[in-house]
Amino acid sequence: MQGLTQFTPQQQRMVMERTNSAARPADARAPGFASNLDYRITVEPFDGVVTVSFSSAIIAASKNAKVLKETNHPDVFYIPFEDIYFDLLRRSETSSHCPYKGDASYWNVTAVGEAVPDVMWAYEHPYEEMLAIRDHGAFYPDKVRIETVEQSETDRPVP
Repeated sequence: MQGLTQFTPQQQRMVMERTNSAARPADARAPGFASNLDYRITVEPFDGVVTVSFSSAIIAASKNAKVLKETNHPDVFYIPFEDIYFDLLRRSETSSHCPYKGDASYWNVTAVGEAVPDVMWAYEHPYEEMLAIRDHGAFYPDKVRIETVEQSETDRPVP
């Protein structure tokens, strides 16, 4: 594919897989919301920087993260794919399904001689209501270190 030379081989495969796969129709509605009208999920921009590290390696850093707030769940940071270092991650065989978000794919991490399975997940083809998290990944806080610095906590602008 032309235009993929700026990506690593892993990222090129991911882009090609997404391009070649049968995506969920754009009008696919989440069955969870249809059956549970009181359930709430919101996605908002995070005003600051989110850094994710494993061992001593940074595997993601973003000033464009989003915060997903879901009924009866802790808040989750979703980081744009372009701010995730996929050279340290490998897609795993694991998948799961959420009736509100869609089908999730998972990634393993290997860095500094250590490896842990399924540290990141992403909804590559989410339901219509969750398109805000498309092309974003989220990390398990018990498998990686997630640090946040809110814009209001610093007197300097976030770069």
